[in-house]
Amino acid sequence: MTVTVHDVAILSDFRYPGGNSAAIAAEVRAQAEAGLRTILVHVPSPHNRDGLPFSPRIADLIRDGLAELATPDAAVNTRLLVVRQPRIFTADLAVVPRVQAEHTVMVFNQAPGDAADPKRYYDVDEVRDRVELYFGPAIEWMPISPQVRDTMPGVPLAAGDWHEIIDSGQWWVDRHGPVAAVPVIGRHGRADPVKWPRTAGELLRAYPDRDDLRVRVLGGGEIATRLLGRRPAGWDVVPFGAEDPAAFLRTVDFFVYFHDPDLVEAFGRTILEAMAAGVPAIVGEHFRPIFGDAALYTTPAGVEPLVRELWADRDRYRAVVTRAREFVDTRYGTASHLARLADRGVVGRAAAHRAATRRARPPAPRPVLMLSDNGAGLGHLSRLMAIGRRLPAGHPAVIATQSYGASVAHREGFLTEYLPSRAVLGLPKQRWAGFLQSRLEHLVDLHRPAVVAVDSVPHEGIVAAAAARPDVTWVWVRRPMWRRDTGAEWITRGAVFDGILEPGEFASSVDAGPTVADRARVHQVEPIMLLDRDDLAEPDEARAALGIEPGRPAALLQLGAGNINDIASPVGRIARHLREAGFQVLLAESMIATDPMPVVPGARVVKVYPISRYLRGLDLVVSASGYNSFHELLAFGVPAVFVPNRATSLDDQVARARFAAATGAALCVEDPESGELDRVLAEAVRPEVREQLARRCAEVGFGNGAAAAARWLAGLAAENVRSGA
Repeated sequence: MTVTVHDVAILSDFRYPGGNSAAIAAEVRAQAEAGLRTILVHVPSPHNRDGLPFSPRIADLIRDGLAELATPDAAVNTRLLVVRQPRIFTADLAVVPRVQAEHTVMVFNQAPGDAADPKRYYDVDEVRDRVELYFGPAIEWMPISPQVRDTMPGVPLAAGDWHEIIDSGQWWVDRHGPVAAVPVIGRHGRADPVKWPRTAGELLRAYPDRDDLRVRVLGGGEIATRLLGRRPAGWDVVPFGAEDPAAFLRTVDFFVYFHDPDLVEAFGRTILEAMAAGVPAIVGEHFRPIFGDAALYTTPAGVEPLVRELWADRDRYRAVVTRAREFVDTRYGTASHLARLADRGVVGRAAAHRAATRRARPPAPRPVLMLSDNGAGLGHLSRLMAIGRRLPAGHPAVIATQSYGASVAHREGFLTEYLPSRAVLGLPKQRWAGFLQSRLEHLVDLHRPAVVAVDSVPHEGIVAAAAARPDVTWVWVRRPMWRRDTGAEWITRGAVFDGILEPGEFASSVDAGPTVADRARVHQVEPIMLLDRDDLAEPDEARAALGIEPGRPAALLQLGAGNINDIASPVGRIARHLREAGFQVLLAESMIATDPMPVVPGARVVKVYPISRYLRGLDLVVSASGYNSFHELLAFGVPAVFVPNRATSLDDQVARARFAAATGAALCVEDPESGELDRVLAEAVRPEVREQLARRCAEVGFGNGAAAAARWLAGLAAENVRSGA
């Protein structure tokens, strides 16, 4: 078998949101333009929490086909291995990647510590020992800048630095004058207290509070306003990730960056980006070894006078901008990166060959962009994944979600875009609407979907994006069974969609919500579930996977994510009752729960997705009656006690649970604080009752509508493509 040898492999934790991912993206794009093949090897850092998605910059590379992502168990062969982010190696790796490289470079893109603690972030010797253990002794050790080099005396570093690079053509904008009637100072970067001056006085000197000055902050502004105890009237604070940095830089006249005096800033990529975008950079003198005469150097107290001088002298302003652009292109342009690759035996292909290769590629498939709300659990996202995994290859799914479960979709193999929700960003309603519209329009322009399927209420930003991109077919995936007298405004907004896909509802005969009267444009399918019956593990396999002991019944408690109601209070009573009846008790912790499950004596927490794969190993499930769990339990014949969540804004879990109980397919506890809980559980633990529930589920059973939904969406996508939209 032929072994694929990549030109460059980059090993890092691709969840880091700031300069690490920006630097990797710049290098990969330069390599792709030079016709080089890049593979990305993801290794989780112990300093990043579980569940974080990849940085959007990295996801873009994979989506655009500029880099391949190595699977965790794959053997990688490469001419050059570049390892970034030393903090990955502050602990032994759980899984060592199998990489065979002709040459290896370890990039120290962060200083090991700061002025107060030289080993605050990592111990250089420990990192070196682990890297040599994993990848061999022939490592070229390269700092990212003179600043990092100075923190590593005694380390056998290479003569040069593996500095940042940038393609200024992707950032540059010709400026024909100021952006506003008064000078606008800006800065952007991830939220970290050490990225700001330490005192309120220094902070206001660098970022003045003046009537005739404005300050724009993209990322970390909450740290500054907390230090000040207020938000100055002239400040515009934008959450990290809410605007594209290049677009943000077009809204400022000056880029000013001052930080905590103890911080050893490894490079200052945001400064490089500002200069590439044509914005004068005003920074501290300690950046001179990196930026030479291209930046303007002063102290926080000198910022305002310097800003006013340049504002008044446009010729000098333009001269500063021109000098910085020339410096950036010469010192840190993509040519410098290709030269250092060539020095290590990796030489780019001819441009003509690359162009011919690109022209020979077949047309890219038109995907279905699937947008989910954040919701209380994973219901919206799971429904879309259920459909997406059954779409044909010609119209693959791209998941865009506001859910914390974005990483779940990524692990399930979907190309995933994370859109922070309004609650996460803390934005007022109108700004959130603008953000959502902008992001959706960007995703439509980027992925060129034939269909956008929205499993969410139609927020203003969604409605505006649909109106702005009419050449795409917009479909509302609208779960029925809304609570009575709720959501009328959403129904009215639904007119913006070209069609409505309605997942089936077992309890539809008691649906009293507003969707019932709005069925004119609805395409109905059976209840949508992530898995089919054939996907479920056999009982013995399921019990082994969940750690269930043989010979004793087992019950699972899954009362929801706990993000909109308190699930802790009834859990202890339910677990105690089941345990006293001889059951092993498992507590299902949601993948997006914001708080850990309460400690319940004698019960064990399981956190797995999808838990439905192992339902055949359970004798009883006590569950909330959300759409997905409800239909999975009935469809797969699992004896269930439903405890409806009354705190949902739209979903009528009470009516759904009542109907299941009335048909004899499940039991129901409407008030878990009352004696009803003990009475119903006393029934549920009886084997003959559970057998009767399973038989009744089989009698009223239904199929999975996910495949039919996928076929319908694929048909709409094909029709859109044929029409030339």
